[in-house]
Amino acid sequence: METLPISTPHCRVERDGHVVIVTMDRPEARNALSTDMLVGLASAWAYVSQEPGVRVAVLTGAHGVFCAGADLKAMGRPSDDPSVRERAAQIADFHWKGLLREDLPTKPIVCAVEGYAVAGGTELLVGTDLRVVAESATLGLFEAKRGLFPMGGSAVRLPRQIPYCHAMDLLLTGRAITAAEALSMGLVNRVVPDGQALAVAREIADDLAASAPLAVRAILRTYRDTLGMDEAEALKVSDELGWPVIGSEDAKEGSRAFKEKRPAVWHA
Repeated sequence: METLPISTPHCRVERDGHVVIVTMDRPEARNALSTDMLVGLASAWAYVSQEPGVRVAVLTGAHGVFCAGADLKAMGRPSDDPSVRERAAQIADFHWKGLLREDLPTKPIVCAVEGYAVAGGTELLVGTDLRVVAESATLGLFEAKRGLFPMGGSAVRLPRQIPYCHAMDLLLTGRAITAAEALSMGLVNRVVPDGQALAVAREIADDLAASAPLAVRAILRTYRDTLGMDEAEALKVSDELGWPVIGSEDAKEGSRAFKEKRPAVWHA
């Protein structure tokens, strides 16, 4: 496992082969969002998109907690680290990029949640693609209860991801929910024993990394580019992105590997 230089005091970014692991690490504040953390997150997502050898990312929190939401004071205060301050000045809208509101990575993110994933923590989860949650985890969007607004995009995204009545329940009441309830709503993929979220998320990430990266990126982009379109228009976009995949060297290799009963060696 290699720790990447884009890491910050509150965000550790590591690479293991095709997988990047992004760990929020601010134990004194239950991994609440800070400038150091958001700059690290924004840098990690840019790296995941730009690095050809990276196929998937895993987002998690250290010390048995995912993220307790926004720390408004820490988010408004410049970093004590000169290199982080410089990067904050260079990354436009690093808050939104770090929070997965803007410029989503072109590759999938698997979320691994232990403990609290509330307010901004749940907003981060909603920005990921596959979600593993420990059985004693707590999720929730508390903003309405506190006179605030979920600025990470959940007021838009959540009703598109889970049934409307469940989304409004979470958004309007601001109540906390258990991992089991999140699973029943379709908000997460798996509930696992405490302490196992990262290990299971890593297994899923390895499975994703074994899929053809060209196809994975095209599927993700098709979904995102067709949001709000009617089916006929969306299928045109799907064809534009899908036919190059069908005609690619990876498609030929996938067929050969299946016939020869061996793992595929992807070119993209």
